[in-house]
Amino acid sequence: MLGRTGILVHDPLVYETVKKFLPAALVFYLAIFTNTNLLKHANVDTFIVFRSSTPLLVAIADTVFRNQQWPSRSTFISLLVILGGAVGYVATDSAFNVTAYSWAVAYLVTITTEMVYIKHMVTNLGLNTWGFVFYNNLLSLMMAPFFWFLTGEYVEVRNAPWASLLEPQAVVSVGISCLFGLAISFFGFAARKAISATAFTVTGVVNKLLTVIINVLIWDKHASNTGILFLVLTIVGGVMYQQSTSKKPAPQADTVLLKEIDSEHIKDDLGLDPENDEESALKSKFSK
Repeated sequence: MLGRTGILVHDPLVYETVKKFLPAALVFYLAIFTNTNLLKHANVDTFIVFRSSTPLLVAIADTVFRNQQWPSRSTFISLLVILGGAVGYVATDSAFNVTAYSWAVAYLVTITTEMVYIKHMVTNLGLNTWGFVFYNNLLSLMMAPFFWFLTGEYVEVRNAPWASLLEPQAVVSVGISCLFGLAISFFGFAARKAISATAFTVTGVVNKLLTVIINVLIWDKHASNTGILFLVLTIVGGVMYQQSTSKKPAPQADTVLLKEIDSEHIKDDLGLDPENDEESALKSKFSK
């Protein structure tokens, strides 16, 4: 509707593009599905820890499947710190639950696949940001009824009093959730276009600090003090990652040498006097 009224511009729905994007939408839906079931059986801290352990897996998958460069030493250390915090949390989790951790592993696999595969789609498909939001959410919505019956959730809805589904509190809560979901989708795709899959994953880890604080303040179902310390460690690792990737690498010696050789060749080809710096600089700039 926003596209029809001209408030925003998105790519049109094209069958060929749908076929290309469908696997990405499926992985996205599975990530939401496993995420929701994890939160049903575990506290928010457990979810955040497993979410925090994804950058290392994404970095490896990004290198193997998308031919990206291996992380630098400092970057790899920061990813290990994130993983170490996650492992420490699991070791101190008194509410360990096999069902919860089974969903957590399933979520870990799907979110890692989703991060790398959607980055591949964003890089190669050529849609604009609202186009990605449109395709991703529309195709995922079409998959929902299938999983609704597959998991037996339709029985819960059938047995629930319909009046409770239309209570103002429920409608407002779900409505606000949808607005935030739309915003997350838009800014998420915009960020995926601008940064690597690993950097995007780490961004999702670092912003969890506020979530942890809110979780401790308003819910009684959260981690122990030791578990929260390990949780903070994963976030510190995320900050270390940001610092390690913000430093521009020094130019390689062979690159500098090639530039010097190329400069001398330009001078020779143009018949410039190498000793006359002013003339050489002027004419080299013009030739380029």
